Amino acid sequence: MGSIARSALLRQAASVPKLPAATYAIARPSALRQSIANTVRASAFHTTSRRNLLPPLPQHVDGTVNDPAPVLETSPAHGSYHWTFDRLVSAGLVPLTLAPFAAGSLNPTMDAVLCGIILIHSHTGFQNIIIDYVPTWRVPRARKAIMWGLNVATVIVGLALYEFETTDVGVTEAIKRVWTA
Repeated sequence: MGSIARSALLRQAASVPKLPAATYAIARPSALRQSIANTVRASAFHTTSRRNLLPPLPQHVDGTVNDPAPVLETSPAHGSYHWTFDRLVSAGLVPLTLAPFAAGSLNPTMDAVLCGIILIHSHTGFQNIIIDYVPTWRVPRARKAIMWGLNVATVIVGLALYEFETTDVGVTEAIKRVWTA
């Protein structure tokens, strides 16, 4: 634990092989200079200042210090329908994923339903991530662009899955072939 608290320079100096002092002074003064130069170079690299990759967002204050914080209207149903839908889709994926392989039947209808549920599950999952990590109050245009990007990506993936299901072997057959390869 003590090694974590030491500075980079001390860690580098501690890693230099221990040789007798006479060896450094008489036999290998160039090795000593090289070791010190490497230590200083490494410690300089590890102690550089930290730079922000992105500039801070524009900041502004609405109202004054004495204004009360806004309290939004509450509703017991707010968000519960989305949460329930997400849980139902997630729970429905388990039997739909196992059924084609357990039953031994590769039905194209079951494959299409599986692809649709996977697509819905992925879309709602990414949508929840965007809602949580890209707040509307902070970056409204970026949030809207990201949501549109998600919608476009979902449509493209849906079309690709449809094409794969209708013109190729399908998802479950492809998984079966990869598994047995």
